[in-house]
Amino acid sequence: MKMKSLVFILMFLLSGFALGIDLTTAKEQGIVGEQPDGYLGIVKRSAEAESLVVSVNQKRQKAYQRIAAKNSTSVETVGKLAGKKLIDKAGPTEYVRLTDGTWVLKKEVR
Repeated sequence: MKMKSLVFILMFLLSGFALGIDLTTAKEQGIVGEQPDGYLGIVKRSAEAESLVVSVNQKRQKAYQRIAAKNSTSVETVGKLAGKKLIDKAGPTEYVRLTDGTWVLKKEVR
């Protein structure tokens, strides 16, 4: 299977177990956001945000590891592909992290 199709499958799977109501609410409230490396990041620090980010990122890392192993590529490569798709998919009022580390609303990304 090609890498792009695997990333699509990954996004579908993540939507079922990583994009639950808590994550959706956290994104809508600007507490967490997507990063270019494919992992969730904390925009506004709190114990709840940290717990959510750890949980989601553990699941993502396991999925990225499986995909990387199947495709003889690195976890980092899979994460970057997923990160691009997650950022592209983010709503206009959700935060995304730029490659320079700055958090911006998706609608501000050009």
